[in-house]
Amino acid sequence: MMNNDKQLLTANVIGATGLVGKHLVRMLLEHPYFKLVRIFVRKDTGITHPKLEQKIMDFNDKNSWARSLTGDVLFSALGTTRKKAGGKDKQYEVDFRYNLNFANKAKENGVSTYVLVSSVGADSGSSLFYSRMKGELDDAVINLKFNKIVILRPSALTGSREETRWSEKLSFPIATFITKFFMKKYRPIEAETVAMAMIKAALAPSVDKTIWTADEIFELSKY
Repeated sequence: MMNNDKQLLTANVIGATGLVGKHLVRMLLEHPYFKLVRIFVRKDTGITHPKLEQKIMDFNDKNSWARSLTGDVLFSALGTTRKKAGGKDKQYEVDFRYNLNFANKAKENGVSTYVLVSSVGADSGSSLFYSRMKGELDDAVINLKFNKIVILRPSALTGSREETRWSEKLSFPIATFITKFFMKKYRPIEAETVAMAMIKAALAPSVDKTIWTADEIFELSKY
């Protein structure tokens, strides 16, 4: 999409309070090409900024968010874990149904660009629940035929989390070293890098590729 005439844009964000989403919102608020950053959240984030519009809503109640989903871009960094959600069905509801409901309504409301954070290994034909779920969502949103759609499939995300995951702290340095030379699509990636890549994907007119794997996201973030 973009933006040779410096037209200012309206961004919508779901997953704004997550590891990637927090960086994404901060960057969008600082970015000169965005005049409005609208976030859809379940409770007050406490963020104040003249460009920020916060919609406190219920994902299960379309009346609380559907009419507000307008503008130029929908960014989705929405996702959860099976443990946090309370089981596979609840995780599927968040990662698949909530995401697809927002994508459907955005397309219906004339939003032209959609940028989604998926996951490495996403494959609707996979025997693994998580990979299959992510792949099903990727397939479904591609079929919506946005003017521009970009799906990022990062590997393990690094960054400051509210909870400490000691297994990740111990394994990330080893994984980063190994995947620097082999199996690059599994290279751990900073959440901030993914957020930057999301914005670059939305704005850069030269970005016309749909699916970006983990190793490619590093390059996209530098466009």
